Amino acid sequence: MIPSLEDVSRITGLRTYGRPVSRYTYPCYHDLAQRLLELPVERRSSLVPRVPLQESLGLFGVGKVAGESEDEHLDRLTRVSRRELASEPGAQADLDFRRFLVLFLGRLLFATRGDAVHCRFLPLLEDLAEVGGYAWGEAFLAHQFDSMCASERQTSISGFFPFLQVWSYLHLPALERGDLARPGLVPIARRWDSRRDSRNLGDQLERLQEAIDSYPHLDPYLGEGDEGQPWLVQARPYFSRSVWLHALNLVLPLHLHLSQRSLGLRQSVVEFPIRDRFRRPGQSFRGLHDTNDWREREKEQISNWERKGKAVKSTATTDDAYLQAYALKYGGKVYKSARHQVDVTGEIASLRALLYSTVQDREAAQRQTAELVSTLPNFST
Repeated sequence: MIPSLEDVSRITGLRTYGRPVSRYTYPCYHDLAQRLLELPVERRSSLVPRVPLQESLGLFGVGKVAGESEDEHLDRLTRVSRRELASEPGAQADLDFRRFLVLFLGRLLFATRGDAVHCRFLPLLEDLAEVGGYAWGEAFLAHQFDSMCASERQTSISGFFPFLQVWSYLHLPALERGDLARPGLVPIARRWDSRRDSRNLGDQLERLQEAIDSYPHLDPYLGEGDEGQPWLVQARPYFSRSVWLHALNLVLPLHLHLSQRSLGLRQSVVEFPIRDRFRRPGQSFRGLHDTNDWREREKEQISNWERKGKAVKSTATTDDAYLQAYALKYGGKVYKSARHQVDVTGEIASLRALLYSTVQDREAAQRQTAELVSTLPNFST
C-alpha cells in the first residue's frame, strides 16, 4: 500500500494534473532571491531566513494560544496578515504573493528538517500567471516518498505529515487514530482531527499489525462525489496509473502496479524491480553543482507524465499467487509469523526438498572422502 495521486487530490485538494514541476535548477539562488523577494540572503546561499520571511507577511509571533482551535487560529492569522499585505493589485501585491508562495512551498508543502527556507522553486514563481498551471500535487507526492526514504539513523520524516495521517485514517480505519469532526467538508483533510493514542507502544504495534492483516479490499472513496471539487474531474485521467513524478531535481516512479491494494484491487503477480544501489527505479539528482534544465535532461520521464503513464489493472481474485511469488523472491520466512496461516502442504514439500538436498550433499561428501583416503599411502606397512 502506498499513497496515490487520487489520495493527494482528495485529501489535500492539490492539483495533480497539468505541467510537471520541472524547470531549471541552479547551484546558487542568491541573486534571484534578492531580486524576486527583496529579502536578505547570504552570499553563496540558496536559503532565505524563516523569521524575516514570516515578518514580511505579518506571520511571525502569531502562534497558536492555549484553548484555541485550529479554525480559530487560522482566522486570526488571516486577520493579522491582511494588515501587512498589499490590498491593491500591483508590484507590492506580487511581491507579497511570491513571498507567501515561497513560505508555503518551502515550509509547509515541501518542508525539510532545517529552519531556513530553500529557494529552489523560485524559477517557477517568477511569472505568477503560470504558477497555477503546474501539477503541484504530483511534486508533493514525489517529495513525500523521498522524505520517507530516510536513513536508519533518522527518527522522523519531513514533508507535510498531516497528509499521511489522514491517509492512514482512510485506509486503516481499524487504527481509530482520527476523529471525523467535520464530515462532508472538502478536501478531506479538513474533516479530520488527530486522536492521541494513550496505549503503550507494544499495544499500538499489535493493533497496527491487526489493522494491516484485516485491510479491506475496498475503495476508501466509494460513495464520495465530486461536488465542490472541480480539480477532481480534470485529475481523474491520472488516477490508477503508474507514472513518473517530478519535483525539479527529484524524479521518481509511482509504481502503482506493485501496490494494487492501494486502488481497492487484489494484488496480481508482478515482476519485482531491481532495487540495488546501481539500478535504482527512481532518480534523485540533488547535489549537482551546476545549472540544469530538467525539461531537457528528463525528456523521457516528462513525456511519460504527459501521456499519463500506464493504467493499472488486475484480474486476480486473491492475493495468494502474489504472496507465493514474493516468498519465492525474498524468502518464505517472511510469512512464518503466527499472525499468518501456514501453508502446511507447501511447508512439508519445502522441508522434504531441503532434506533430500542435505542427504545428497552428505553422500557426495562421503564419496569424496573415500576417494581421497584410497589415494593415501598405507603407513601401517
